[in-house]
Amino acid sequence: MKISQSQLDKLQQLLSESGYIIRYERGTFQSGWCLLEQKKIVVLNKFLDTEGRINTLLDLIPQITIEFDKLTLESQKLYSEIIQSTQQAVMEF
Repeated sequence: MKISQSQLDKLQQLLSESGYIIRYERGTFQSGWCLLEQKKIVVLNKFLDTEGRINTLLDLIPQITIEFDKLTLESQKLYSEIIQSTQQAVMEF
């Protein structure tokens, strides 16, 4: 996946369409993020650069419940690509 602001926007849109709120906060997150599942809030370290934010969201998205039916066609395609690449990485490991 290319590292660009538009890619970051697409990942944020995917989470937004599933009802998650993304906040950028200061903190000592070991992984760069914190998830409040009951409230569907994702808190990312605000000091991450664009690449760090994209990589963090790519790590996070497969771990959370995404409501596939609520996604737009473009977001469904992106989500499927993320899940597929995650499964390939696990199989290679």
